[in-house]
Amino acid sequence: LREKTGAGMMECKKALTEMGGDFEKAIDYLRKKGMADAAKRSGRATAEGLVESYIHPGGKIGVMVEVNCETDFVARNEKFQEFVRNIAMHVAAAAPLYVRREDVPADMVAKEKQLVAEQVKEEHKAKPKPDNVVEKIVEGKMGKFFQGICLLEQPFVKEPDLSIEAYLKSVIANIKENISIRRFTRFQLGEHIPGEKASS
Repeated sequence: LREKTGAGMMECKKALTEMGGDFEKAIDYLRKKGMADAAKRSGRATAEGLVESYIHPGGKIGVMVEVNCETDFVARNEKFQEFVRNIAMHVAAAAPLYVRREDVPADMVAKEKQLVAEQVKEEHKAKPKPDNVVEKIVEGKMGKFFQGICLLEQPFVKEPDLSIEAYLKSVIANIKENISIRRFTRFQLGEHIPGEKASS
């Protein structure tokens, strides 16, 4: 249970007791508790942290991430460092474009929403759906769109039933300090850079 959730020995013991020895329920209990603890810490300033680089074997993909925490002491913590490494590896594998939903440019969101709405209407042209139903379908498809491009909403590549946000909150609950993924850059060999002239 400790390995699966990152919670301390006494917390695991308490969770198992509370859930009558049910392992899966104990995991849920600890994750919910971790999220509540993380929410309490989310307002704290994060001025310390680490910049980590990761080069994928073969040297064709490279990533740099900056992850912040509250104290230099935590920045040297093994669990924090492992988290930062995992985030860098995840960015290499999943290629997100933004950290969070709020970072996505408004015009990009509006354009995507319009395309999705048109697509939904086209799919149901023979039997049109009411506007509120179309809106719900569009909302669901936009959720998938954000999941594809926003780091925090992506399933963690090492544990796909866990989103990066849930993984972050479990680390915050374990380390007892606020942590924020500030920014990242992903390089892929031969990738076209907007505005750059293709060499002939």
